[in-house]
Amino acid sequence: MLRELLSNKFKLALIVVLVLLLAVVRGFEETLFYDPFALYFKGDYLNLAFPKYDAAHLFWSMGFRYWLNSAISLFIIYILFSDWALTKFAGILYLIFFIVLLAVFFLLLRYSDAGDNFVLFYVRRFLIQPLLLLLFVPAFYYQKRIDKK
Repeated sequence: MLRELLSNKFKLALIVVLVLLLAVVRGFEETLFYDPFALYFKGDYLNLAFPKYDAAHLFWSMGFRYWLNSAISLFIIYILFSDWALTKFAGILYLIFFIVLLAVFFLLLRYSDAGDNFVLFYVRRFLIQPLLLLLFVPAFYYQKRIDKK
């Protein structure tokens, strides 16, 4: 796969552009998205109460950010593997993770105490960062290698 990718410089350039887009989403997160927890988690959050937040605004903002990162990630997966079925499978996984993670995030906000801040931090991290891409690419690569044998 790496040799094939290097031989196709257009695909490589496109992946670099898409990764830069992910970086742009991260770089402009404060201006693009509503997230009162950004400053909260930069501080001593284990000893602080949750900040005040607008649940509906937070839901739509996190959802938009998740799907923006997911769309870019799915495009990267498609370019890397040139497999529509695999990309569709990844999209279904993204949908399942979105539903579960967002539900857990808001349940933790609603029903947890200050001691659960660490769990909230990591659930939020999976929602706002393209971490699933870092999990899916090696997994799909390994699966493709097994399928070729």
